[in-house]
Amino acid sequence: MGAGKMGAFFTDLLSFEHELAVLENEPKRLRFIYNALRMQRPEEVEAFAPELVINCVTLNHTLDAFRSVIPYLPPKCILSDIASVKTGLRDFYASTGFPFASSHPMFGPTFANLGNLESENAILITESDHLGRIFFKDIYEKLKLHICEYSFEEHDRVVAYSLGIPFTSSLVFAATMKHQDAPGTTFKRHLATARGLLSEDDFLLTEILFNPRTPRQIARIQEELSKLQDMVGQKDTAALRAYFARLRENIA
Repeated sequence: MGAGKMGAFFTDLLSFEHELAVLENEPKRLRFIYNALRMQRPEEVEAFAPELVINCVTLNHTLDAFRSVIPYLPPKCILSDIASVKTGLRDFYASTGFPFASSHPMFGPTFANLGNLESENAILITESDHLGRIFFKDIYEKLKLHICEYSFEEHDRVVAYSLGIPFTSSLVFAATMKHQDAPGTTFKRHLATARGLLSEDDFLLTEILFNPRTPRQIARIQEELSKLQDMVGQKDTAALRAYFARLRENIA
């Protein structure tokens, strides 16, 4: 479901080894879908009778997309999502009676080299149905991704830290931006990261920031900025050197 960036990625990945159909209500997004059936209405799913549904729509439409196709699915069809925030999904899956598999490929088409994902990660949700977990584990292993297994609760806690902090930091950097004729190397690297982040879909950025655990990570950034501002304002060299030493330990 969904022929956006990740929907197209999974289509390319799976269409030569599986019988695949893509459901997308915006016809223009189906222009470059090949080796797969193209569908625009949920009713068309019934004749296809899928064994697995991969929900690749944006988070704010994830549950509605599931609800639209559930009446047309065979009873043992596995529901799956790749959502970057899992809040509410566990209860939703329990209410459907369908087996499910939840995972999170921790890379996006903007930054990742989709032809070489060896340095990237994926998360499998431990509460998932066994067959669904095996299916996605096999996919991610073939991509040579590093696989972590977390519960729904653990996943959102990890994502709030690993995505919430860099997303927020890059947004703040962009917010303070002004034109520079001779930017330094570090500045240009930060700028490239900020541009890449802001080229992502607004819904993706929003769902990461609206993770219920993200506000605490933003508060941590504010706390550290306050400490740094005090040390710089007071020109406290000893405190700054101790601060640098702690930071080097953090990233070692």
